[in-house]
Amino acid sequence: MDPTRWMQTTFFPKETDVPEEFREGGVNLNHTLVGGELRPWDGSYAEVRSPICSAAQGDGVPQPLLIGRTPLMDEAAALEALDAAVQAYGQGSGDWPSMSVANRIEHVEQFLAEMRNHREAVVKLLMWEIGKTRKDACKEFDRTCDYINDTIHELKVLDRRSSRFEIVGGVVAQTRRLPVGVALCMGPFNYPLNETFTTLIPALIMGNTVVFKPAKYGVLLIGPLMDAFRKSFPPGVINIIFGRGRDTVGPLMESGKVDMFAFIGTHRGASALKQMHPKPHRLKAVLGLDANNPAIVLPDADFELAVSECISGALSFNGQRCTALKLLFVHDSLADQFVSKLSDAVNELVAGMPWEQDVSLTPLPEPGKIGFLRELVDDAIAKGASVVNECGGEVNGTYFHPAVLYPVTAEMRIYHEEQFGPVIPVAAFSDEQEVIEHVRDSSFGQQLSIFGSDSDTVGRLIDLLANQVGRINLNAQCQRGPDTLPFNGRKDSAEGTLSVSDALRVFSIRTTVATKSSESNRDLVTGIVRGRSSKILTTDYLF
Repeated sequence: MDPTRWMQTTFFPKETDVPEEFREGGVNLNHTLVGGELRPWDGSYAEVRSPICSAAQGDGVPQPLLIGRTPLMDEAAALEALDAAVQAYGQGSGDWPSMSVANRIEHVEQFLAEMRNHREAVVKLLMWEIGKTRKDACKEFDRTCDYINDTIHELKVLDRRSSRFEIVGGVVAQTRRLPVGVALCMGPFNYPLNETFTTLIPALIMGNTVVFKPAKYGVLLIGPLMDAFRKSFPPGVINIIFGRGRDTVGPLMESGKVDMFAFIGTHRGASALKQMHPKPHRLKAVLGLDANNPAIVLPDADFELAVSECISGALSFNGQRCTALKLLFVHDSLADQFVSKLSDAVNELVAGMPWEQDVSLTPLPEPGKIGFLRELVDDAIAKGASVVNECGGEVNGTYFHPAVLYPVTAEMRIYHEEQFGPVIPVAAFSDEQEVIEHVRDSSFGQQLSIFGSDSDTVGRLIDLLANQVGRINLNAQCQRGPDTLPFNGRKDSAEGTLSVSDALRVFSIRTTVATKSSESNRDLVTGIVRGRSSKILTTDYLF
């Protein structure tokens, strides 16, 4: 496939080549899920436009295709969904929070089975709505299924540990993890299935009831799953809302009825929403926020490995990942050569439509993103940087060709601002202290990557930078997985920790039942356990 095909007028499909389901308005989500019912929506709708455009005619500009519409729910509709969740929780006495761990697992397993039936539909919608390649869309779906399975397994392990009694200082006690309450879960557009479900599934399986708002982009894929949610969970346990955040999420927070806030987005958005809650000290939050992850390429780095990992780290899904490498610090002894190889590697990447084989660069889904990226590139050029790779930063409709910028300095916006897109800034350094100060002064602290082979140098950098970020990657790009590892951040990058096991803890609270170790109290506890008088104080556990 010609890697420069993106420059041609035939880059985007003709309207006649667009699948029938995405023509004439496309996929319409005309129901909401509230209180266990799929309710027809008779209000206003929001248009959903694809990053995929129809091929330009003549000198025309390619226009994003209209591929669907979703309900524009208002404050009243959102509050009705919240009330359904509040009622289902029943101050902790509802059927769902009172249900045994084994029974909740059965419901989640039923949902997983239903979800698997819609793999192809979800994959197709990921391609058409956010421009994710078919390979990555399949990977996201399958990884999400694996995550659900891993969560079920980890909950069984946690349940076995919690079934034990301990005697400490003359006190007999058992500690279990119980739900927090009503959770509001909101995911990001770049991983609208996987990232969303890494909070949604743990929230549900721990006994919380949920109001779920899909991402701003990547919302259509929820359509095939709505009936699966309805079939798999009791009424009110999960409620799905659509619409503008200011019309829906703001009123939910202001109501004070949200106990748990799971949000993946910007730190400014998270702060604004948290401040709306009338009792923020009672709001438990887990937040995945901005990141500006640097790579540090030392003089003795494995050159080919560093180039390969930096390309993948910077441009996987067009750089639209919080874990993407956003700024490359390369030692000046090899910076020129590194940039040359980096540019060659970019030129070898193939751009095209998400369903085409071997494609790794695709159109961008966010309106206004291309203008923002051009501003960053123009600012860097005005202050002394150059676009090193051929055609870097050029545009065709919703497609922005990756731009390698070099040399980047602290005076440029791209040195400090997260691009969240296909722009690769490279800064040369001679003294490691320059990089250390950048990391320390940054408002963000999710991850970083170090490329080098000298154990003394790398070890020293680990010690200097470990208190600045949540994860240090050695000779590898930044990444979230495996999902068993902690996923967190410092500063403005995160609040709380997510992994398969951490998520179960985040969406629960440890509650202890304790008594003095007297004969009468031991008899009381034994009677409760043997008579199965309590669902919480029990030694039952799952294999």
